[in-house]
Amino acid sequence: MNWKRAQVAVVTTVTAIVTAGAALLVSSGADAHGAVSDPATRAYSCYLRWSGDHTNPAMQTQDPMCWQAWQAEPGAMWNWNGLFRENLAGNHQGAIPDGTLCSGGLTVGGRYAAMDVPGRWHAVDKPNNFTLKLNDPSAHGADYLQVYITRQGFDPVTQRLTWGALELVTQTGRQAPSNTYTAQVNAGNRTGRHIVYTIWQASHLDQSYYACSDVIFGGGTQPSPSRSSSAGPSPSNPGPSPSNPGPSPSNPGPSPSNPAPTGCTATLRIISQWPGGYQAEVQVTAGTGGTRSWSVGFTGTLQNGWNASFATSGSTVTATNVAHNGTLAPNGSTTFGFIGTGTQATGFTCRAG
Repeated sequence: MNWKRAQVAVVTTVTAIVTAGAALLVSSGADAHGAVSDPATRAYSCYLRWSGDHTNPAMQTQDPMCWQAWQAEPGAMWNWNGLFRENLAGNHQGAIPDGTLCSGGLTVGGRYAAMDVPGRWHAVDKPNNFTLKLNDPSAHGADYLQVYITRQGFDPVTQRLTWGALELVTQTGRQAPSNTYTAQVNAGNRTGRHIVYTIWQASHLDQSYYACSDVIFGGGTQPSPSRSSSAGPSPSNPGPSPSNPGPSPSNPGPSPSNPAPTGCTATLRIISQWPGGYQAEVQVTAGTGGTRSWSVGFTGTLQNGWNASFATSGSTVTATNVAHNGTLAPNGSTTFGFIGTGTQATGFTCRAG
């Protein structure tokens, strides 16, 4: 009898040790990694809403996407902050195939595969300009955050996420080790359900974290800062014609109060700044003739850029449209962005083709 009691006591003690060890493991995992918390990632959102009741069959009807995720792999939610890859050297698109972006290319043996399944994931309402927040309890630091948003017309309910469905809308510079990193996001005129896709490149190792967050935008307009520069005549604004005969005694031509239409304009907007660097967005706006192509010249030093093709010669930079944003309707606009270093870029001029 005493032996049996001792045996029960040993089993109870061992169980307690294993349970405590498991709790410690989960706690250590939470301390070691991080994830986007606002808007919450799919795994984190499921964890927040169901971790205390994840066996409740009501989830199947109330929250079917979280239900399929919990059924497929509960560890994906318990380890919501462990969705990362290592040693990719920044080659995100090469390493992560289309259709597997939300699982980080089926990282950790496919643990997060359920995150790739299209459907009506719980989505949060967001204004078209908002601050994205990422939690990092271990303060690993951030080489950068890249934030993409799905293009208007993509349907997250029926389509798996692909790189072609995304548009890079912002990239931060390096952020010092902290428990929270942020990025200012401008969704333009998007409306309805979208996926915000974030890449966090940690600084302590070559470690890349991937996050799918589901949001609903109400629409809105992009900021319209004052125009800073313009270009002269171009193929889309060829100058004198029968309907625009040019200077004459009765039509002396442009004057300060009656300027001629321009090919395009380029306006600089600083998104964020830090010691030695800054993130900038340039809005390219077509003149009355629209554009088939455009290029923007300016003076500055670039670290990297997006939504344009960049060529540099000393401190002179030329940004040229890429395939999807060269054609602009009359008075239409697009944007490109870059990370600059040193003194803020100046002397923006735009030429339309």
